[in-house]
Amino acid sequence: MGKTILITGPARSGKSEWAETLAIQSGKTVIYVATATTIPDDAEWQERIQQHQNRRPQDWVTLEVPTTLSATLADTKPSSCVLVDSLGTWVANLLEEDEVSWANTVAEFLVTVQLVAADMLFVAEETGWGVVPAYPLGRTFRDRLGSLVRQLGAICETVYLVTGGYALNLSTIGTKLPDSANYE
Repeated sequence: MGKTILITGPARSGKSEWAETLAIQSGKTVIYVATATTIPDDAEWQERIQQHQNRRPQDWVTLEVPTTLSATLADTKPSSCVLVDSLGTWVANLLEEDEVSWANTVAEFLVTVQLVAADMLFVAEETGWGVVPAYPLGRTFRDRLGSLVRQLGAICETVYLVTGGYALNLSTIGTKLPDSANYE
């Protein structure tokens, strides 16, 4: 199994830049898995995507994978470093799945992560630090992403929190919580 690293934190904190730095440091062929898709009518969204594209080295392979993340990871070669940016967008892309389908999607993803021989870097947003969303879909998103991040963090070799322009290695300064069946 390759190295698995989770990079989490709030919006605009530097998560993606830190993940990109780690990908470059791996010395491996980098496969950038973008979970976002282009939306031509949304200029602000296009600008965000362009900012990410401009930072990436030209030799990186970029794949747009809005939903089929597990299959994409399963197809990677051990000699690569896969950077998935971001899990929050992936969760949003699958919000219409019912609870049973979502549970199956997460289970498949977590098993795949543990079987892949490539190095993997996952960027994930922290959404649960604010108010509880006033609408059901917002609460579903927040809860699904929070649970996914916790479950993934439990199996990753290293977990970073990026905030205020600093990357903190939680794996060395934190205490891992006991495994929990419900991840509340």
